[in-house]
Amino acid sequence: MELDFTIHARVVMARRLIPEEWVSLAVASPGLRTNDPHDAEVERFYWRIPEASGRVLRVAVNTRVEPWRVVSVFLDRTMRGQL
Repeated sequence: MELDFTIHARVVMARRLIPEEWVSLAVASPGLRTNDPHDAEVERFYWRIPEASGRVLRVAVNTRVEPWRVVSVFLDRTMRGQL
């Protein structure tokens, strides 16, 4: 699946050492997918990362555009142990 990345997403991925491959995997086969409560155009994709001691990656994606646009990415501590 082709994804477009905002500058913000690229910057935080580099800063947090999150590979693009993890983001693609999270979007392609999420453990959980929810609507963003603050933005109707954005969905949240959650994926447990085996290589990161089971930490959970949250990827915020604008799914109303083509290709889908990754808005932000981070390891979500509140979801640890929930996926």
